[in-house]
Amino acid sequence: MIDALMDALQSAPAIEITLALFVLITAVVTVFLRDVLSVIIVFAAYSLGMAVFYALLLAPDVAMTEAAIGAGVTSILLLLTIAKTSRPVSKSLFESVNIPAAIVMGAFLIVMLVTIVEFPSVGTDQVQSAWGNPAVTQYYIENAYSDTGVENAVTAVLAGYRGFDTFGEAVVVFAAGVAALIVLRSEVFTRE
Repeated sequence: MIDALMDALQSAPAIEITLALFVLITAVVTVFLRDVLSVIIVFAAYSLGMAVFYALLLAPDVAMTEAAIGAGVTSILLLLTIAKTSRPVSKSLFESVNIPAAIVMGAFLIVMLVTIVEFPSVGTDQVQSAWGNPAVTQYYIENAYSDTGVENAVTAVLAGYRGFDTFGEAVVVFAAGVAALIVLRSEVFTRE
């Protein structure tokens, strides 16, 4: 187990190891900080680190969503929240450590690290790309228009073949936007 982890670390590029450490450190610091403003700032840095991670893993759509929603909108809403409310003053910078919870999370982290070592690296022959299953890819290319009536194959996949999934994502984003507008609008009316 340790040998597999060491082999994975030696084969990974330095940028991936540095980014993984950055994300791990910001996640841990977010948990232990007491000051709410500091937590929001470190959480935004964590979210940006995850966005870069997704981009390195060749998932630009997820990376852009993480950067926009995770680091952008969430940070702004949290900053607006503490600006509109009182911020408790704490004498200590960090929270005290709950030892049983730390042991459980440490065991979980070890299990996750062992599991991640088993994943193939991006760019290896073990990872199937979009062209790795030519039958499915060719089906989409040949039949997208006849099945969905949409000329663009990407739009056909998102709106036709994955329509319910895309609709669900749109509903979640719409609901979050409406909730944010309701909260902000009610705040405006309560001030007057």
